[in-house]
Amino acid sequence: MDNPEFDRDFVPAHGEAVTISDNVQRVTVNNPGPFTFHGTNSYIVGGRSVAVIDPGPDDEAHFQALMTTLAGREVTHIAVSHTHKDHSPLARRLKQATGAEIVAEGPHRAARPLHQGETNPFAESSDSEFMPDRRLGDGDRVEGDGWTLTALMTPGHTANHAAFALEGTGIVFSADHVMAWATSIVAPPDGAMADYMASLETLLARDDRIYFPGHGGPVRDPASFLRGLRAHRRMRERAVLERIRAGDRAIPDMVKAIYRDTDPRLHGAAALSVLSHLEDLVEKGQVLTDGPARLTGLYFPVTS
Repeated sequence: MDNPEFDRDFVPAHGEAVTISDNVQRVTVNNPGPFTFHGTNSYIVGGRSVAVIDPGPDDEAHFQALMTTLAGREVTHIAVSHTHKDHSPLARRLKQATGAEIVAEGPHRAARPLHQGETNPFAESSDSEFMPDRRLGDGDRVEGDGWTLTALMTPGHTANHAAFALEGTGIVFSADHVMAWATSIVAPPDGAMADYMASLETLLARDDRIYFPGHGGPVRDPASFLRGLRAHRRMRERAVLERIRAGDRAIPDMVKAIYRDTDPRLHGAAALSVLSHLEDLVEKGQVLTDGPARLTGLYFPVTS
């Protein structure tokens, strides 16, 4: 679900700090692509004493841009939403330069074990070397001079995904869980659709004002947008079921029909999204498969 109209006013300003709210700045990495849009957003929260949220990839130009923006300020914390290589690797270098504490849910891990013969399509995109100094649980707080971040566990895109709420402002840094420009990739085994849908409900139970995501511009009406995301995922689930009832048995056939208007470069990611829906449907007993749910499996409707 691409939503370019939501980002018509978004200017990435690569390498420059953009003030987006009181004591909140954004610096966008110059790493645009089909999965990163204009690039990864790093956020700086605070005044004289700050936290950096999602420092980004190990990119020299971005490191220098951050250090220029941070000059004269104390960096107390580096908060990492999840361990994909466009979000977390620069945390290590930034810690060396500033002495800040790295905080996150935990190291990279899959949402489920690999099946026999299965490979992880996102293994090369995962920061397997990442290790936080402090592991956060849901509701844990990170405090600085005049600011408090609360960790919101939002697994789904990855098993260790977290968002961060800036207390007293209505701001949530939603990372890759909720973005205005496109729906998040939920790709097994790193991610899980059941977890993703549960995390949407977690955020829907809150009353936040605005989301600043990992890529692209802000989500300005979070509750309405979350309901739209939930409806979209349910629509995709129905489409998968309809394709199985229509006779499709393999994921590539389902993708051709369901994502016929989607950029073919994204069909690989779409296949993983379909797999994630199928894993959830198998778990709920609505679909049968000829073995463990996988890209090469055959799927059948449950008949009464």
